[in-house]
Amino acid sequence: QVQLVESGGGLVQPGGSLRLSCAASGSIFSIYAMGWYRQAPGKEREQVAYIITNSSTNYADSVKGRFTISRDNAKSTVDLQMNSLKPEDTAVYFCAAKTTRFGTFRSWGQGTQVTVSS
Repeated sequence: QVQLVESGGGLVQPGGSLRLSCAASGSIFSIYAMGWYRQAPGKEREQVAYIITNSSTNYADSVKGRFTISRDNAKSTVDLQMNSLKPEDTAVYFCAAKTTRFGTFRSWGQGTQVTVSS
């Protein structure tokens, strides 16, 4: 079982930057991929980005060129650098992990609020 804890959310003005971090513990040897999801009020949870063990990455079209996901396997952490933030990026951001290539993300953090507002 994998436990995930996020940190780094907060309030930022449009155009600003934030960096989210996620620390994994437990059965970290089993992790195949880690990612970030977000859920805005009244909307479904959506995938933002993910990174797999070989460092391949994938981004939602809405964040390409603005967000960067990175992973430190030695520290069992995954970060999300968010630049050029927009009000529509406002959401609760969740860290997630999965253990197989074709499986779903089954381990989730508690979420961290990101608010982009002037």
